[in-house]
Amino acid sequence: MAIQTQITPQDKIWTYEDYAALPDDGNRYEVIEGELVMSPAPRVDHQRCSFNLGLIIGPHVKSHGLGEVLAAPCDVVLDKRNVLQPDLIFISRDRSKVVTELNLQGAPDLAVEILSPSSLRRDRIQKMRIYARHGVPHLWLIDAQAQTLEEFVLDGSTYRLTSTCGGDETFRPALFPGLEIPLKEVWGQPIQEQTP
Repeated sequence: MAIQTQITPQDKIWTYEDYAALPDDGNRYEVIEGELVMSPAPRVDHQRCSFNLGLIIGPHVKSHGLGEVLAAPCDVVLDKRNVLQPDLIFISRDRSKVVTELNLQGAPDLAVEILSPSSLRRDRIQKMRIYARHGVPHLWLIDAQAQTLEEFVLDGSTYRLTSTCGGDETFRPALFPGLEIPLKEVWGQPIQEQTP
């Protein structure tokens, strides 16, 4: 996620109802522990990574009838004071009841957060705690700049790191047995200027 800025007085506790009443101003917001946070547009490497990963896991999920994959912005309403927008979300058929016409009302099976230097603490500490508290079983943290992916699985009330990979390695997620994700395809390459 991109740079985040608090835009409200610190003494106001935001709820989902307050958040839902915001005018559509083109900005991306989340409510994190009752604080309204605005995120400017993500960096290009962030968006490239999110798009490419979606292109890999989406067809796998669809072809195996596992559920569905959604991309941000999509509200995940975990409680009245926590409305998050993971970069990618997987919802299994077993949890499909959390998907409503407006948003997700509860925990997805997988939340993917793509980190940026400005959101590192929020994503690694605050949001991880919130996801764990609300029972999101799988969490992937991706650093597009460092080209690393960390896979976490909920173990009781906290996350356990189950694998770390990066560069041109192949990621084999525990959540999707049989799926191999060549990370060089996730990082992608910028468009090269062609010479005549």
